[in-house]
Amino acid sequence: MIDTSMITTSIALDGYKITKNLGVVRGITVRSRSLLGNIAGGLQSLVGGQLSIYVELCETSREEAFQHLIKHASERGVNAIINMRYDANEVISGVTEVLAYGTAVIAEKIN
Repeated sequence: MIDTSMITTSIALDGYKITKNLGVVRGITVRSRSLLGNIAGGLQSLVGGQLSIYVELCETSREEAFQHLIKHASERGVNAIINMRYDANEVISGVTEVLAYGTAVIAEKIN
């Protein structure tokens, strides 16, 4: 399993040399809002401010996609991911895909 300290949004890892690039790795999840979640979110939106029900859904979706990314990279035998990003798109109304992706690399500590 990849140590999360070896995952970065940068194109390099400080203190490490990239010795091998194994290409793009990704993790994806597709989520929908439940009827009860939509009702709770609708009630929260009447009051205004942060919509915690949707924040929780988004955070859970990103974490799930991130864990899938780590699993995919680990299966490729790498120890780091650089240039990591998230993307989200609505597939159909109320159904959203969340994608975590990056470049799988082998990184060696610089002495």
